[in-house]
Amino acid sequence: MRRRRLLRIAVILPAACLLALGSWLGGAAAVYSPAYVWRVLRWRDSDVGDYLHHFPHRELADSLDPYYFEEAHHEARVEEVFETILDTDDLASFLAENDSQSFIVIKNDRVIYERYFNGWRRDSMVTSFSVAKSFVSTLVGIAIDEGYIASVDDPITAYLPELAERDALFGRITIRHLLTMSSGLGYHADGWYLFNGDDPLTTYYPDQREISLTNIGIEEAPGQRFRYNKYHPQLLGMILERATGMSVTEWTQTRLWSRIGMEFDGAWCLDSNESGFEKMEAGINARAIDFAKLGRLFLQGGRWNGEQVVSESWVETATGTDPAGQAPAFADDSFYGYMWWGVPRSGHPPDFIAEGDHGQYIYVSPANDLIIVRTGTEYGIEPEGWVDAFSRAAAEL
Repeated sequence: MRRRRLLRIAVILPAACLLALGSWLGGAAAVYSPAYVWRVLRWRDSDVGDYLHHFPHRELADSLDPYYFEEAHHEARVEEVFETILDTDDLASFLAENDSQSFIVIKNDRVIYERYFNGWRRDSMVTSFSVAKSFVSTLVGIAIDEGYIASVDDPITAYLPELAERDALFGRITIRHLLTMSSGLGYHADGWYLFNGDDPLTTYYPDQREISLTNIGIEEAPGQRFRYNKYHPQLLGMILERATGMSVTEWTQTRLWSRIGMEFDGAWCLDSNESGFEKMEAGINARAIDFAKLGRLFLQGGRWNGEQVVSESWVETATGTDPAGQAPAFADDSFYGYMWWGVPRSGHPPDFIAEGDHGQYIYVSPANDLIIVRTGTEYGIEPEGWVDAFSRAAAEL
């Protein structure tokens, strides 16, 4: 009897757990799309492979007039500087052991160090993560320069009127607030329920237009404080679509990619084939040497070989310490411009960084005419360690 009772329990408990799990997943699929539930469970935390292999994409064609950096390799000097800063006796081994894909240093428009690791090559596609946000802000700047968007101080409801229908207070939020991450919109990276955190929703939901318009809510007045929010680039992407009448990929291709001499093709990841909306927060893919060209554009004040691609005033404001017309977002040694991170440099213009999860960086030092690109499958070291190393090396190289 006792053995049969234990046997029944052994059968019933797993069955009950499976039934509860099935009910839970069924409830999740009823609230959210089955595709979203599947992505969260299957892909879990986003990684490099998601953007390179899982998401559908739209292609960006290489430029008809590609730009090639001159080469003046000074590997020994770069190695000497970084080995001292990173406390290693072999820079290449350090980079390989710390999950790097690429490491490029460009000084005075010349490549002085370019190495690839762990099976990656010069023509290997790498992904951006939040480096994409610096591309997004640049695309907005170009749209303002060309008159498609009137001003950074336009209310977002001028382009997204359905938000005003939900709540008139959305009309107080401007494009500038989105660019500076100071909109007052709520953002809760992890929810109480596996599927309702804003991080998984902005990463895996297969209709980013829908979720961005319906899932955001106002929690405080705009302009009060910095709060990192991945709905912001999504909203900016919709504003670009509606203002220009083009997909984000087409706008990128015609206004930026082709004009700054991209040597290779690239791609914008999409939320899904059905929705066809670019993953504005993290989904632009390119080769590392082409990522360096966004840095060069900004290093040159928005000019590219004599052509003004984005206005100099935009570059200054986007990478400056006070883009919101108020105190910088941080009291320490960093700030946030128009989707560029910044590091003050005493007596000189600040250095600025396009920075993405897992250790993607485009680091620009105007005072030292220097660009550093590092991409990786993981950070390898603390994120602050990379930024500190880049800042110190820029002053020495």
